[in-house]
Amino acid sequence: QVQLVESGGGLVQAGNSLRLSCVASGGTITYTRMAWFRQAPGKEREFVAFSWRGVGVRYGDAVKGRFTISRDDAKNTVYLEANTLKPEDSAVYYCTACPYTPKNIYDSTQWYIWGQGTQVTVSS
Repeated sequence: QVQLVESGGGLVQAGNSLRLSCVASGGTITYTRMAWFRQAPGKEREFVAFSWRGVGVRYGDAVKGRFTISRDDAKNTVYLEANTLKPEDSAVYYCTACPYTPKNIYDSTQWYIWGQGTQVTVSS
């Protein structure tokens, strides 16, 4: 079974950028749907971005125009480029995968495999 490990989080000032990475092991992501979610303290897990060749990419409204999801199947890696960061972007960012397209990609409960998360903190 595929295992996911995120990295690239950290503390940044508002307006700056971060590049998060998610490396998969134990299998290939070539035929795998990939997504990023985030969860701030006291809040529900929130959809951030989705990538799959058959559908393309999708973004949550809160990050549209600022974040970019990309994937390098040869490296079994998915990236999240987060630009123009705001304090409200602070959260633990999770990478997730599924061998099929969830009925509702925006619903975290429909995703199959999760990484441990990487913390992003944006100071004002």
